[in-house]
Amino acid sequence: MDPLKSLFWVILVAALAPIVARVLPGRLPAVVFMIIGGVVIGPEVLANASPDDMSLLSTLGLSFLFLLAGYELEPTLMRQPPGKIAIRSWFVSAALSLAVTALLYQAGIINDFVEIAIALTTTALGTLLPILRDAGVMDGPLGPYVFAAGAVGEFFPIVAMALLLTSSGPIGGLFALFGMAAATLIALLIIRWVKRKGWGEKLRLPEDATGQTTLRWTLVLLAGLVLAADDFGLDVVLGAFLAGVVLRQWAPVSAESLERKLEAVGYGVFIPIFFVTSGMKLDIISILENPLRLLLFFVLLFAVRGLPQLFMYRGQLDRVQRWQMVFLTATALPLLVALADVGTESGLMLPENAAALVGAGALSVLVFPLVATTLKSKSTATSVESATG
Repeated sequence: MDPLKSLFWVILVAALAPIVARVLPGRLPAVVFMIIGGVVIGPEVLANASPDDMSLLSTLGLSFLFLLAGYELEPTLMRQPPGKIAIRSWFVSAALSLAVTALLYQAGIINDFVEIAIALTTTALGTLLPILRDAGVMDGPLGPYVFAAGAVGEFFPIVAMALLLTSSGPIGGLFALFGMAAATLIALLIIRWVKRKGWGEKLRLPEDATGQTTLRWTLVLLAGLVLAADDFGLDVVLGAFLAGVVLRQWAPVSAESLERKLEAVGYGVFIPIFFVTSGMKLDIISILENPLRLLLFFVLLFAVRGLPQLFMYRGQLDRVQRWQMVFLTATALPLLVALADVGTESGLMLPENAAALVGAGALSVLVFPLVATTLKSKSTATSVESATG
């Protein structure tokens, strides 16, 4: 298939998705319509576009998604109550996931134990951020807790993937992680040296119009750490997330301007391509032949990753906020796509499980944030009625 034709249809879906989301009732996020649109133009429906043609651009979109998630992470938050609770909560989910997947393995339902166990502990922070910002959730008291839980739900599964799913095994994965940490440290040291020397001011590097120097060096940083992760046999999402963390430490004078540029490039171009391509990759036939498998993973995401939040946040959040945390932390997609890709390429994951897992993630993005924001609206309305009554 002609790559330019594929690109046209993908960009068209990406452009139409926010319009459809605004026109149709129900306040569904645009990302849902990107995934649905990807299914429609994909090889199993209209066959207007091929996911293979979009492979590189989709990888860039996934990288930008995790770059922005890492950039948003405030390291001090992880030493505060939201971060500490998020870490404890993730380990509770990990223990539950191991128990559940062990039962499924013994029952013969799955044979890809490790991939499924990791998948059930993920949270799609990068996907949630634009949805929750539009709904005003991140500006309220719940914001730091959501962010900490999401950051942990992305970073810890990435580390687990690095340790358990590399071709060189856990020992090789550990060495790869050390190598990746060294590459990240070198990047940090170089950036701090450049800042200390004041080279940006000395060279008067242009930031606007045709210059965009900081943005270009951000892309160098992103590509470099993603390439390092790939060379170490790790998934690119780890390199992208660490690139965001490093970029946060860079903190140029025009940090606010840089953030706007990154969001414009990421959410305006590459991230939509990733979501549309994810829809194109969905094995709809496999899902339709066994929809119960998708529903099983969907329920397990809710039970394993979501429900523990009801108990873990009892001393910090009220009942409605804890239920919001349940639905938000159970939302997963980008890492599920990465896990499915790694699992199918290595032959460790059954194709039907990979399709059902990604389908469950897409369904979680469709349902869970909508329920969480609806709970917020009802809670706000109840508070207003109580105050006026």
